[in-house]
Amino acid sequence: MLFEVWAPSARDRVTLELNGTGHPLERDAERDGWWSGVVPAEDGDRYGFSLDGGPVLPDPRSRRLPNGPDGLSAVVDHSTYTWRHESPRLRLRSAVLYELHVGTFTPEGTLDAAAARLGELAGLGITHVEPMPLCPFPGVRGWGYDGVAPWAVHEPYGGPEALKRFVDTAHGLGMGVVLDVVHNHLGPSGNHLPSFGPYFTDTHHTPWGAAVNLDAPGSDEVRAYFLGSALAWLRDYRIDGLRLDAVHALADTRALTFLEELSSAVDELAKEQGRQHFLIAESDLADPRTTTPRTLGGLGVHAQWSDDFHHSLHTALTGESQGYYGDFAGAPMAALAKTLTHVFFHDGTYSSFRGRRHGRPVDRERTPAHRFLGYAQTHDQIGNRALGDRLSATVSPGLLACAATLVLTGPSVPMLFMGEEWGATTPWQYFTDHTDPELAEAVRRGRRREFAEHGWSENEVPDPQDPATRDRSVLDRTERERDHHTVLLAWHRQLIALRRTLPDLTDPDLAGVKVAFDEESRWLVFRRGDLRVAVNMGHEAAAIPLGSNGRDRILAAWDPVTSMGADGVLRLPAESAVVLTDG
Repeated sequence: MLFEVWAPSARDRVTLELNGTGHPLERDAERDGWWSGVVPAEDGDRYGFSLDGGPVLPDPRSRRLPNGPDGLSAVVDHSTYTWRHESPRLRLRSAVLYELHVGTFTPEGTLDAAAARLGELAGLGITHVEPMPLCPFPGVRGWGYDGVAPWAVHEPYGGPEALKRFVDTAHGLGMGVVLDVVHNHLGPSGNHLPSFGPYFTDTHHTPWGAAVNLDAPGSDEVRAYFLGSALAWLRDYRIDGLRLDAVHALADTRALTFLEELSSAVDELAKEQGRQHFLIAESDLADPRTTTPRTLGGLGVHAQWSDDFHHSLHTALTGESQGYYGDFAGAPMAALAKTLTHVFFHDGTYSSFRGRRHGRPVDRERTPAHRFLGYAQTHDQIGNRALGDRLSATVSPGLLACAATLVLTGPSVPMLFMGEEWGATTPWQYFTDHTDPELAEAVRRGRRREFAEHGWSENEVPDPQDPATRDRSVLDRTERERDHHTVLLAWHRQLIALRRTLPDLTDPDLAGVKVAFDEESRWLVFRRGDLRVAVNMGHEAAAIPLGSNGRDRILAAWDPVTSMGADGVLRLPAESAVVLTDG
C-alpha cells in the first residue's frame, strides 16, 4: 500500500509507524515537501507519521480516527463496502431539504440510528437530507463545526462504514444526501496540521483565529488538501452535494479562487461519474456572483442559503428587532415581499447593522429561483440564541403554519430544520465536549459573557459542556401524536405534496413572482403562475383583494375559508394561510 504525506516542515526524515513498526519514507523528487513509501497494510491497520524523530501524529488525510483526533489513524479500504442502491437522479430545482444533526436527531446520536428514521422523512416528501458536519472532533458531542480531520468521520457517530450505510439507506428511499463541510477553519483542539506544514497563515485572520492558507506560500498544497477532501465525500461515500460553511470567511486573494476551483472540480467529477452533484454555499456577502456560473464570470456555486428571507420572515413572525433583525424590523412585510421577489434585502442598500451599504442586486431575468434556499429555521438561527429556543416557543401554531406555507410554496428551494415539521418544542442549544479543560472553561465563559451583554443572567445561559445541554436538544418524537403538532405535521406533508405535483411551485422564474401585502394588517399574497398563496399573520381576520373572479379553487387551507366572494376578496382568518388556483 502506498503511504504518502505532505510534510514540508520535516527537515531530515519522516517515519511511518504502522502497527508499532517504523518504516522510513523517501522524499518525493518530483513533489516538493512530499514523502512516500510502499508498505504492506490492510483495512483497519493503525498508523501515523513521525517527523524528525518527534511524536507519532495522525495522518492529515486520515480516513478514520478510531481513538479520536489525538490517536493513530486507521487504514480504510473503501472497496470492502458493497453498495446496495444507486444515487437517485434528483434536481435541485425540485428539492426539499432537511437539515439534521446526527447527535440529536435520535437519543442514540449515531448515523445508524438516524438511518433507521429516514423512512419518516421520505414519507414526508423530503428529497435531500443535510447532515451537519461529521468530521472528527475531540470528545463525543458537539455541533461539528470544530472538526479537525476533514477526510474522516466522527467515530462516536459510527465512523466511515456507518456513513456509507446512512447514504445507502437514503438512496434506497429515493433521497439524496447533502453534507455540511467546513473549509474556513479547523477546531482549536486536536488539530495537528501545523506540525506538518503551512496549513494556516497569519496573513489573514478569521473569527476563529489564523486563516486557512488559501493564498500564501504553500497554499497550492493546502487548496489541494481541501479540494481532495470535498471530492472524497462525493466519490467514496456517494454524497450527492455539499453545503459549504461560511464561504465569506474564506480569505483568498488569488485570481482563481478556491470556490471556483472547487465548483469546477465538482462539475468535472459529476460528468465523469454520470451523477448530479451540487454545492450550496452559506454566504453573508449578498453577492449574486457566488451562484453565477463560471462561464458568466461567477464562482459557479450551484446555490446558496438565503438569510435575508429568513430574517424578514422571522421579524414578521416575532417582532424581534435586536442585532441584524433591526434592518428588517421597520417594515417586515415589505422586507418579506422584497426577499420573495428579489432574494436579497440588501442589494446595495444601507445596512444599519453593518453601518454601511451592503450587497448587490440579483438579475431576476437571468437567475433561476433554485439558486437560493429559503427557510424559517436553521441550526444557526436556533442554536445561536441564548436558550436555543425554536419558533414554536414564541409564536402560535397558526403562525408556524404561515411560515411553513411561505417556505414550502415560495420561489426558493425550501429547507426545514429537524423537528420543524411538527413544531417541535425541544430547544436546540449550543453544546460542546471539549476535552481540554482550559478551552472548555473559555467557551463556557465566552458564551455567558456574550449573552450577559444582552441582559441574560449567567445562570440562565445553558452550560455548553454539561451533557444535559445536549440531552435537552434531542428530538422528542412523541410530540407528533399530540395536539397541534399532529396538525402541523399534516400541513407540512400537504404543502410538500403540492410542491411535488404542481409545476408552478418549482418554476425557476423569479421575475414571474408577483407580491402584494398590507403592512398594518400583516397579510401578504403572492402569485406563481396559476397559483395564489396568501398568509395572514395578523391577530384579526383579513380581507385580501385577490382581483380574481371569485371562482378560485382552494388547494390547501390551514383554517376553513368560509368567505371568498364574487368581489374577488378573500376573507382569511387570523394567523392562517391558504393556497389557491384559478378556477
